[in-house]
Amino acid sequence: MTLAAYFLSRKAAHKYPSPLTSPVFLSTVIVISILLLLKIPYEEYVPARALMTYFLGPATVALAVPLYKQRSVIAANLVPAFAGLFAGTVSTIISAVILAKLLHLSNNILISLTIKSITIPVASEVSTIIGADSILVATFVMITGMCGAMVGPWLMDIMNISHPFPRGLAIGTIAHGIGTAEAAREGELQGAVSGAAMGLAAVITSLLIPVFLPFLL
Repeated sequence: MTLAAYFLSRKAAHKYPSPLTSPVFLSTVIVISILLLLKIPYEEYVPARALMTYFLGPATVALAVPLYKQRSVIAANLVPAFAGLFAGTVSTIISAVILAKLLHLSNNILISLTIKSITIPVASEVSTIIGADSILVATFVMITGMCGAMVGPWLMDIMNISHPFPRGLAIGTIAHGIGTAEAAREGELQGAVSGAAMGLAAVITSLLIPVFLPFLL
């Protein structure tokens, strides 16, 4: 069911390009709809989820292949890339804090929002260090990744950002693994840069948040 939903979403995205037909989003909607319509308990879906979760590890490691193949391009753009990566990482944290304060959200939600743009395994560890709610963190990370994969490429198209390097860098910085999967669909360079950005953004966030979070509250 999951594989069928994904392939159907891929075909829909190819025929009707739109943020709403992004495979990550549309396949999720299809699977949830089927489970609800057929009244299948989530517990029965757990074995399928566990299988896919297991393959997340090898899939993430496999990102090293295009990264290695594109190493000369990445090395040639290292300084501007790191500047953009650092600025993007800091801005995601600050924007989350500003949004939480404008909406008068609790400190618990604010803390959880600050690490929404890093991959779940790292976010889970950081949440323990800063005392964030792990369930909220996982939810915010998933929503951020899905929104980034859906809307990110569309926004960059509107802004006429067509070069594969900045497209991959932007997606990987804000939308971690889910966004990187979408970037890899665009091309090998986009996927490689996005994978590198995802890892470095997680490292930068992990170093900054524990130090500067008390000043942001």
